[in-house]
Amino acid sequence: MSKTGFDLITMGRSSIDLYSNDVGVPFEEIQSFAAYVGGSPTNIAVGCRRLGLNVAVLTAVGQDKVGDFIVHFLKREGVDTRFIPTKPGARSSAVVLGIEENSFPLVFYRDNAADIQLTIDDVLATPIQSARALEISGTGLSREPSRSATLFAAEEAKRSGATVFMDLDFRADQWHDPRAFGVNVRAILPLVDVALGTEEEINAAMITDPEQITIRDQQISAPEIHGDLEANIERILSVEQGPEALVVKRGADGATVHLRSGEVISAPGFPVEVTNILGAGDAFASGFIYGRLKGWDWYKSARMGNANGAIVVTRHGCANFMGFEEEVLEFVASRGGF
Repeated sequence: MSKTGFDLITMGRSSIDLYSNDVGVPFEEIQSFAAYVGGSPTNIAVGCRRLGLNVAVLTAVGQDKVGDFIVHFLKREGVDTRFIPTKPGARSSAVVLGIEENSFPLVFYRDNAADIQLTIDDVLATPIQSARALEISGTGLSREPSRSATLFAAEEAKRSGATVFMDLDFRADQWHDPRAFGVNVRAILPLVDVALGTEEEINAAMITDPEQITIRDQQISAPEIHGDLEANIERILSVEQGPEALVVKRGADGATVHLRSGEVISAPGFPVEVTNILGAGDAFASGFIYGRLKGWDWYKSARMGNANGAIVVTRHGCANFMGFEEEVLEFVASRGGF
């Protein structure tokens, strides 16, 4: 089908992110915060827009000032916000993030979150069938009605021939049972063309024993998850009509693209001095999706993702600090090229 609409529509959570201005101090000693916009699909929308793609985001906000803050920022960035519904009675969500000496704790405030109230009707009001690609996230599957809306959106995209990218996005405290994350991910995989996740998220997608998860301190963004990674990669890629590719985000070590054919493509990262790792995965996804929609091969796309991630980890936040197209390309060129 000919695609004449958006390059990309992202779907899922959005929030106001309050980042500690006190870098390197314990969370309980924070004196002030900077306010940014966050939420994995929202970050990716901004990242892809800054790279030059035509992007819309399907999230939801409450009838509140936080929602106004989120939408105002997205409009300023050039992300299309026409399909963001306001959910009366629900609230725009928030995340509080610390930047300690050797850790990055964060606390979610998502009780009655507006974006989890996304419905099938909201999907029908969004031009998914005319988009080249749809990006969804695991957190969108954590509760109804967002779960059914996300499944329906993936069905609509798949039916129209769009590429479906899925960020596994495992947030342990958003699930009543961590095993439910895997159940829902495995259910949607036949609708996914490219899945992206960390080693921990890939293990979580295949988990059956909750004792395999250890959450350290408040770092609910990075729980320890034990499992046979290689076997779990193989299981995901063996899902009937499942993903063509599974991208493993490895932080400073770059990324590895595992193809359904059995081919494995390793793309090295870019060494930088790290300020804050939060949001690096979303920056990677932005660069990677940009590359794929440009028609680039897996290796070059992953290198672009690594470059965008490397830029963001040197900065204070995520969406507000995503790289621009010329900036990221110059970063790559100055460090040996693709």
